Amino acid sequence: MPLAYRSFVRLHSPNPVAQKIAMKETNKDNKQLLLIDDDPNLILLVKDYLEFRGYRVTTAENGPEALEILERGANTAKAAEIPDMIICDLIMPEMDGHAFLEKIRQDSRFSCIPVIFLSPKGQSQDKITGLITGADVYMVKPFEPEELVARVESSLKQAGRLLKRSTRIHSPDVTPVQVPGNVELTPTELKVVQLVAQGLANREIAAKLNVSQRTIESHVSNMLHKTGLHNRTELTQWAIESNKLLTI
Repeated sequence: MPLAYRSFVRLHSPNPVAQKIAMKETNKDNKQLLLIDDDPNLILLVKDYLEFRGYRVTTAENGPEALEILERGANTAKAAEIPDMIICDLIMPEMDGHAFLEKIRQDSRFSCIPVIFLSPKGQSQDKITGLITGADVYMVKPFEPEELVARVESSLKQAGRLLKRSTRIHSPDVTPVQVPGNVELTPTELKVVQLVAQGLANREIAAKLNVSQRTIESHVSNMLHKTGLHNRTELTQWAIESNKLLTI
């Protein structure tokens, strides 16, 4: 039995104390997750664990099937049919995780959905590529289910904070920032500004992208220079107003 499955089976073993604690934490505001993986065993185990923790989970075996699910959800009258988060395997037939993520990031209906990549590739460059492509979290297989739940909860909270900040910035009481229209950001800068908008400090962004804090400081400094803005708050406001976060 692969190690990834062993960890799930171990945590799924009967444990009254663990079950009692978990049941106290099952109020997740009925959040909807879309889980994409071509491994039926992993789908079954992860879905079962996430549902036990209070989430609603829809599954797909590949990228095209997941896109069909998203399209059906977008065409219904219920906003709840669009997932609050996507958990996606990186290596899949027909359409890999990178191609799937590129598709949804180009669609304004789905571009703001947080995405967690699951991958057996654990090299630093693999993680950096996944994050720059647009993933919010990159998790290496095998992993513990508790870590996945923690990542889901953290990403959903960050998405909630970003939504509140976006709502506040689009308030008529807030004066738009002035930035030249020809400013272009690199893919790495787009990822950094997304994380800045989520409220992460430079050291937290550095840890997430697996680079030095000085590198992140350099990216932020370059973006401030390009835009003529004065601080991270103005940078976040400009990124939201100009829909830069939707291009990631």
